Amino acid sequence: MLPEIPQPNPELLKQLVTIQMPFGKYKSTLLCDIPVFYLEWFRRKGFPKGKLGVLLETIYEIKLNGLEELLEPLKRK
Repeated sequence: MLPEIPQPNPELLKQLVTIQMPFGKYKSTLLCDIPVFYLEWFRRKGFPKGKLGVLLETIYEIKLNGLEELLEPLKRK
């Protein structure tokens, strides 16, 4: 029996293309548009607690694994 592969949460993916960074150098930038080097900095220092941290960590993993095309259909809506 094969282990179940986790599926992306569609609501979480929608939030990545609609929610803006609330603070810092990239304030008002959509989370999906934050550069990888900034996400890597968060990875080293620690992602914020709560929903924002989950979203930033998710977009980091998406960019790290070259999966940004998952977000393209959501950006067009």
